[in-house]
Amino acid sequence: MTKYVYDFHEGNKDMKDLLGGKGANLAEMTNMGLPVPPGFTITTEACIAYLRRGEFPEGLWEEVEEHLARLEERMGRRLGDPEDPLLVSVRSGAKFSMPGMMDTVLNLGLNDASVEGLARQSGGDVRFARDAYRRFIQMFGKIVMGVPGEAFEEALERAKEATFPGAQDTDLDAEDLARLIEEFRRIYREHVGADFPADPREQLRLAIEAVFKSWNGKRARDYRRQNKISDDLGTAVNVVAMVFGNRGDDSGTGVAFTRDPSTGERVPYGDYLPNAQGEDVVAGIRNTLPLAELERLDPTSYRELLRVMDVLERHYRDMCDIEFTIEKGKLWILQTRVGKRTAFAEWIMAYDMLEEGLIDEDTALLRVDANRLEELFKRRVRADGATPIAKGLNASPAAPPPAGWSSPPTTPRPGRPAASA
Repeated sequence: MTKYVYDFHEGNKDMKDLLGGKGANLAEMTNMGLPVPPGFTITTEACIAYLRRGEFPEGLWEEVEEHLARLEERMGRRLGDPEDPLLVSVRSGAKFSMPGMMDTVLNLGLNDASVEGLARQSGGDVRFARDAYRRFIQMFGKIVMGVPGEAFEEALERAKEATFPGAQDTDLDAEDLARLIEEFRRIYREHVGADFPADPREQLRLAIEAVFKSWNGKRARDYRRQNKISDDLGTAVNVVAMVFGNRGDDSGTGVAFTRDPSTGERVPYGDYLPNAQGEDVVAGIRNTLPLAELERLDPTSYRELLRVMDVLERHYRDMCDIEFTIEKGKLWILQTRVGKRTAFAEWIMAYDMLEEGLIDEDTALLRVDANRLEELFKRRVRADGATPIAKGLNASPAAPPPAGWSSPPTTPRPGRPAASA
């Protein structure tokens, strides 16, 4: 029979066709000994078979059950156990990076009983447990069952406003969250016509199906068409033991690049959000902090992150994009991939990595995409002497930075392009 499920230690970075980019890199990092939460990957072949048949192929669910049992044994917890629950995330992962195009479900395994077990597991932190539960109902309802996301968002906004004007989600206490959970369950029941599912294995099965189906979602199809990616590849599904960035101010989540993807400079770059889960960073519900702020907030985790970034860049011989979570001062790496960059940064990085001996001349030349060279000559607005009228978070790396930018590249060396406008 076809093997549809692989534990992380069974794969490697060269298995992207089968395990998707995320699963292959999680397997690679696991075998490198980096701090990756345990888990397993359901293959792209399983996705293709599901989409053709409209149901799980023969043997798939039995394999999932087998690998879930191994994960439970490794973690010493059972999925949805009311006393000491294991929770998992269910995440997509295609061969080619399609950021934000497919679906993710976090905190899977919670119900009215296991949320109490999660509170006990976290030392009596009822607020944290209820926050995880409301997040799960919201994500599961929206992503798996198609409940309009704005219905949950509006209820959350009302709950925050009832606390005090301008309140953040972190300002909601345990009682506020208990009321919000009931409201979320009402919204779910109103739109789905049934109660929120309490069986963790039913939750898992439905979530896996939702990730498979997201391969053919409109956003994903449009993205593939624009980026010339085949529709026949399918997505893998990664089932990963949950680690929690929303366990207080000594926890958090973020994204990091081993070099600046806009300028190409060899400096760590990224965003960090304390007391948050990964989806909060991309949802924009709170303003993120520059990655450098993590050094002030948690110097130990910051130093460990820099070490991991250096290991990954040397291993992949390229600039890496990393997703990470810190749970109670413990760093976990959730994903890595070769990072996207501007045309200008592409040129800078290729030259610098050649100078550093990280890559050879042929590789450096191949790193520079001839089709993007014209981007280097586009007209740009000069920043020097300009008076800003507003400030905000950039949503795109945009064009190369002009002269006078607040973070200019170092002095150009022979062969290294300058950033002047």
